[in-house]
Amino acid sequence: MNYFKKIFCFLVIFYSVMHYPKSYQQDTLKGEFMYNLKAKFDTRIDKYHEELFVLKVGEKRAFFASAVSLKGDSVMAKSGTTTHNADGSITLGWKTGVTIPKTNFNFTIIQTNENIQYFDSAAMSLLTYKQPVISNWELADETRIINTIACKKAKVKFKGRNWIAWYAPEIPLPYGPMKFSGLPGLIIKITDEKEDFDFELVKSLSVSQLKGKFINIKKSRYTGAIETTQAKLKQAQKTADENAAAVLASYGTTIIKGQEMLKQREKAREENEKYKNPLELSE
Repeated sequence: MNYFKKIFCFLVIFYSVMHYPKSYQQDTLKGEFMYNLKAKFDTRIDKYHEELFVLKVGEKRAFFASAVSLKGDSVMAKSGTTTHNADGSITLGWKTGVTIPKTNFNFTIIQTNENIQYFDSAAMSLLTYKQPVISNWELADETRIINTIACKKAKVKFKGRNWIAWYAPEIPLPYGPMKFSGLPGLIIKITDEKEDFDFELVKSLSVSQLKGKFINIKKSRYTGAIETTQAKLKQAQKTADENAAAVLASYGTTIIKGQEMLKQREKAREENEKYKNPLELSE
């Protein structure tokens, strides 16, 4: 048991060192937009998951990430502690009473006019892959007012789903939530035809609020990443989850019980896999 405990503690400390928050202030903030996501990730239930995401727009690129994830970065940056142990080792942690916000969406997406780049972690490695900007938008001669903003309609088939987007020509930024970009105006709302997923703009910073501000995103979210493909990134995360489950299942119990727990976890994972409803149905 001590072996697993040491391995687990080492992983926690090493991960903390590798991902200790570092601010990166270079891009001038030209726009900041908050979207609310309503998503049905499990076909067995009708309840929708809701979470806020932020789109930070600079001169030549835009960053998209979960607001909860970014808040977690901020909390860790302000509450991090370093303890020098008697044996010469260093332990990184957080101040007593501090709670780090948790989310399942720890990815970062960078949009440019050239491509879309996705970043996410698998175990202790930061991986990334690139995709071209969506170019098969179908622009429709239909308008609609959404949250007092005049919008135009566009359609696209992307990753196995049909989407309807409403973009604002009066906001000439070719960006939007997730990987949706390439329209002649900021995407205000986008929904798939089954209404399983819906992103809608709910808040933005005014011009006066943007003045003198920079995009403050933790640099380790998107630098030093290993280039890969979308399929390989997903497989790496699956393998990392399975390995972590193996360690945790054995931690604090007997190997036999640990093996039984692994079997139960794998059975539950396979059952849940049948009812998963991912945003992207194809790669």
